[in-house]
Amino acid sequence: MTLGLRSYRPLVGGVTHMVSTGHYLATAAGYRILEQGGNAIDAGVAAGIVINVTLPQYTSFGGVAPIIIHHAESGDTREISGLGRWPAEASSDYFRTEHGGDMPHGVMRTVTPAAPDAWLTTLSRYGTMTFEQVVTPALEIAAGGFPIPATLHRALASSGDNIILDEGDTSQWTSTMQIFYPNGKALGVGDLLVQSDLARTFRRMIDAERGASGQGREGALQAARDLFYKGDIAEEMVAFIRGQGGWLSMNDLAAFSVGVDSPPMIDYKGPDSAEIQVYACGPWCQGPMNLHALRILEGCDLPGMGHNSAEYIHTVLEALKLAFADRHAYYGDPDFVDVPMAGLLSREYADIRRREIDPSRAHPEMPDAGDPWAFQSGTGPAARKPEPVAGPLSADTSYICAVDRWGNAFSATPSDGFGGAPIVPGLGFMVSARGAQNWLDEDHPSSLAPGKRPRLTPNPAMAFRDGKPWMPFGTPGGDVQPQSMVQLFLNVAEFGMDVQQAIEAPRASTWSFPNSFWPHAYRPGLVGVESRIAPSVVDDLRKRGHDVDVWNEWTPRMGSLCAIEIDRERGSLFGGADLRRDGYAMGR
Repeated sequence: MTLGLRSYRPLVGGVTHMVSTGHYLATAAGYRILEQGGNAIDAGVAAGIVINVTLPQYTSFGGVAPIIIHHAESGDTREISGLGRWPAEASSDYFRTEHGGDMPHGVMRTVTPAAPDAWLTTLSRYGTMTFEQVVTPALEIAAGGFPIPATLHRALASSGDNIILDEGDTSQWTSTMQIFYPNGKALGVGDLLVQSDLARTFRRMIDAERGASGQGREGALQAARDLFYKGDIAEEMVAFIRGQGGWLSMNDLAAFSVGVDSPPMIDYKGPDSAEIQVYACGPWCQGPMNLHALRILEGCDLPGMGHNSAEYIHTVLEALKLAFADRHAYYGDPDFVDVPMAGLLSREYADIRRREIDPSRAHPEMPDAGDPWAFQSGTGPAARKPEPVAGPLSADTSYICAVDRWGNAFSATPSDGFGGAPIVPGLGFMVSARGAQNWLDEDHPSSLAPGKRPRLTPNPAMAFRDGKPWMPFGTPGGDVQPQSMVQLFLNVAEFGMDVQQAIEAPRASTWSFPNSFWPHAYRPGLVGVESRIAPSVVDDLRKRGHDVDVWNEWTPRMGSLCAIEIDRERGSLFGGADLRRDGYAMGR
């Protein structure tokens, strides 16, 4: 740990278990489950569903929830692809002919909801508790309410303006307005947010689980899942979405299931170093960007440059630009697209990409994609280079991590806030609108197609030392996620910071690539830095050709990191959480 660096929050230490999440009530829920004897997977799922209740501006129970777990008893390290698929009736031609090539907000962006299946699948395979046990904290908060913090009020005010002013016909948003905008006005700071319909949904799933208790724990969990994807809840979702003109069908829901797979991994700096392995989710999301950028950066003398020096920030941003270029060219649903993952993550390919970084001059736009196919078998096309596009730099999502006394670890990034699509009346959640992360260009690897998954921004990660979990970590923030995650990892692995210091350190970001959210805003050369970055460093970056925009000193636009470090030598756990939003860590 680096002494002398100032932290605004204490490093949370423990020896038994630890949880860190994007909301204090979710952290308390995860800790409660751990204290009740649940493992890290039970605690992570419980905290994730509480996040769905307490951060409705960023997540939804009917949204997405990509997960990475390590299960100590089996030795499994797995990704759970909590991401929905386009309905079978979906068509990019519809948006071209009916909306002039635009993809408007609302139910037409709807894909199958994935979070419930992700939570339940993870719980069934790797947890120990029932759905009723892990959902009880969320049920209590949804039914009893919680005081609106300033962060949620600001989001309500902003989203309310969009719903009322930008959508024209607001009839489909009535259910959202009734919950969050009573009397047409956003709930204020300190007002209680009660979500009775969502609480009722949880109770219905508990009743289904109880009714199948004779089938054992896994059978009972399956009954709760079937109610959501094949039963009455599914019918209510489909009736509402189709009543608003959407495509979702009962067949889409019945056919859906999350994947449980081995996640991509790199050995950072190779076998002669400290034996660090980093895992991320696959190219159905942007997770491999973390690994690709670290592959490029592992060949640089980062400590010799000095933390957050102009040389250091320039090098990190240029490496991220290269990774973003390859993301744009190659990432997509691997069920539909051949993604050259072996080539992208190879050390030989990273060596070539690293040599493209000019230490004195920034790429003025997104660099050209490389040729990872040269380092593995096969061939494939790359997406065309984009033109600049105006639009917001969208961001949402939250994050959860947990570890326990038995060596299990959990890392998840749930998402899908209420601004993407309307709440389903009577159910209390919106259905994932992740279709907004597709392209209508059929030549793009993440083009829209029936049954295809959008290229997702949420992407949890987990680092290991000597084959054992060392640090689950992640953040919300849209396209800033891999950027903040890479900087956190380097702060700990290269500069010896503890996780709280690493989280609080000022960050920089590049936006010189097409944003993942529709309309895929592209701002060539733009860099955002927090104002705690030294003015002399900002001047130097501008001289190197970066178009630097100085943001607030603790801007939530840089995400909200959470991480837990496992110190096996000393038998200690250390949790950190970001003060840029509402994150907190708790452990014992």
